[in-house]
Amino acid sequence: MDDTLSIKVTIGNRVYPLTIKRDEEEQIRRAAKKVNDNMKELESNYAVRDKQDLLAMTALYYADRALSNETKGTVMDEEVSSQLNDVRAQLDSYLENKK
Repeated sequence: MDDTLSIKVTIGNRVYPLTIKRDEEEQIRRAAKKVNDNMKELESNYAVRDKQDLLAMTALYYADRALSNETKGTVMDEEVSSQLNDVRAQLDSYLENKK
């Protein structure tokens, strides 16, 4: 059975044909909706009407969020690693005292 699906998504009044994995369809459609919603919000809040400008601003917005999440993820990884090391040290100490 073919695991791919051909769909069309509309972003900024343009239709984009895509071939995706079947299990990605919902996420792709949600992503396209988020992009369109962000473009509409920018259009209503600012005097920008050019779809290219709206799309560029939307791309910048989501790229900034992705980078911010990367940074937060790195900090979280370091915190989790530190906590795991603390737990490991406590377990080692406990096991040493049990001998």
